[in-house]
Amino acid sequence: MWVDYKTVNTLIAAQMWMEILEGEGLPVRLLPVNGILYASENTAFRVMVPRGREHVADEILRKL
Repeated sequence: MWVDYKTVNTLIAAQMWMEILEGEGLPVRLLPVNGILYASENTAFRVMVPRGREHVADEILRKL
C-alpha cells in the first residue's frame, strides 16, 4: 500500500524528489493529481512512498 508523501507542481520537481529518495534505497511512485489521462509536464504530481516508511523519507530529507 502506498501513501502520499508530498505533492509537487510539475513532473520535473516530482522526478527530482524521486531521484533523491530512490538514491537512498526508498521506492517511490509518482501519480498525477488529476488522473493519468490529464498528465503532462505542468500537472501537479503526488510523490508516494510505501506505508510505514514515511519516517525513512523524513530521515533522508533531514540529511540534505
